[in-house]
Amino acid sequence: MFLTISTAGAPERPATDLGFLLHKHPEKSQAFTTSYGTAHVFYPQADAERCTAALLLEVDAVALVRRGKGKGRGGAPDAALAQYVNDRPYAASSLLAVALSGVFSSAMRGVCATKPELPSQTRQLRIEVPALPARGGPGLVRALFEPLGWTVSAEPVALDTEFPQWGDSRYVSLVLESQSLTLAEALRHLYVLLPVLDDAKHYWVSSDEVDKLLRAGEGWLPDHPEQKLITSRYLSRRWSLTRQAMERLELVRLAEADDSEVEDIDNAVEAEAETESRPTPLAVQRRDAIVAALTGAGAARVLDLGCGQGQLVQALLKDPRFTEIVGVDVSMRALAIASRRLKLDRMGERQASRVRLLQGSLAYTDTRLKGYDAAVLSEVIEHLDLPRLPALEYAVFGSARPRTVLVTTPNVEYNVRWESLPAGHVRHGDHRFEWTREEFRGWATQVAERHGYDVRFTPVGPDDPEVGPPTQMAVFEMSTAGAGAGDEKKEAKAA
Repeated sequence: MFLTISTAGAPERPATDLGFLLHKHPEKSQAFTTSYGTAHVFYPQADAERCTAALLLEVDAVALVRRGKGKGRGGAPDAALAQYVNDRPYAASSLLAVALSGVFSSAMRGVCATKPELPSQTRQLRIEVPALPARGGPGLVRALFEPLGWTVSAEPVALDTEFPQWGDSRYVSLVLESQSLTLAEALRHLYVLLPVLDDAKHYWVSSDEVDKLLRAGEGWLPDHPEQKLITSRYLSRRWSLTRQAMERLELVRLAEADDSEVEDIDNAVEAEAETESRPTPLAVQRRDAIVAALTGAGAARVLDLGCGQGQLVQALLKDPRFTEIVGVDVSMRALAIASRRLKLDRMGERQASRVRLLQGSLAYTDTRLKGYDAAVLSEVIEHLDLPRLPALEYAVFGSARPRTVLVTTPNVEYNVRWESLPAGHVRHGDHRFEWTREEFRGWATQVAERHGYDVRFTPVGPDDPEVGPPTQMAVFEMSTAGAGAGDEKKEAKAA
């Protein structure tokens, strides 16, 4: 990654003052070690009329992977390869923003002990970033920088200059020019807006990022016309952090309008007990969706395959429409916990006659599982190695053949919305894979075609317009042709 900062000088204000502001001597080349590579600062030009400081960030792709524990989403080969082969070595991103704040920390704070009068002086500035990812194109670049007093040139970078018909890439070559800003203001603009344009953070975003945003955005972010977009993207669209930041920015705006301190505005509101209801946990939303789908299918005798600790079995027992519920799991320990959860040893005879817990592996056919109205595979398939999925597929759809099958599994695209999930990690350490919506639909459609089922897909949880729902559910219904094929197989076997 490469960025240059240039300034012009006059006899009374030489351009080499840039060296004092940046706390980096123009006659020296310096290197700074970071956790993801090495940052170099040097001056291609340094005289009284013109001075240019360059920041070159060499990214160590291997160090980045090791720092993230090397876990690619879902363990997919292309995801693993993408950890090493990507645009991070040359495209400006949050890594460059972090390097700016680390290497030029004093300049960003507006501190210069040698010449304390310099930080407050506006000066002619020119900033160049040869390769900047811009999700939103040149129009968004201008919308972000122009309200801050910059003259913006954002030229799209072609995918390949030898093949113009391929069009432009998502990168722009950025040039910013201003005569009305201080160097500290310019650096703070870059620190916030570079990762906003890339629309990605390459480190864990926690609550302290709100403080960083407000510090860097002081004096310009509260009144920026794209404040909401900037805040959301900078905080990686973590809704709770975004809401917190927006509330604090509104306090700043009100304080400025009232010519008072933020503390005075904040303290003017009496503390009240929070009445906002907590969002329903995804596990509960998932169980509710499954119960609703089983009810809609008219199922009375239900298999919970991979029942775990019996949460779904417990939910189904509360509804008298389900007359027989069978929980199946390979783990005896999980079945023992499920038995305690359900209080089977103290359950009334009538209620106990509705439920059974069986130990068994879904990788093998089992005659005990035949003849049921419906089967549920809730958050099960992702715990199997991919080569074992065909065995599960045949055991459920080919051998047991319930009239309805429900399959839920995580949507890996939604993982970027989880605040507690580090980038590149799957949701549970035991997950062998996590599928995108397209991958899940492809698998489910093929299963349905092979075994005579129709399939439809239902989102579970908030359906994000960009990345979809957190859980995806496939509802398989045996088609008339599929049921007939099953009867023919039974008749052939009896003959």
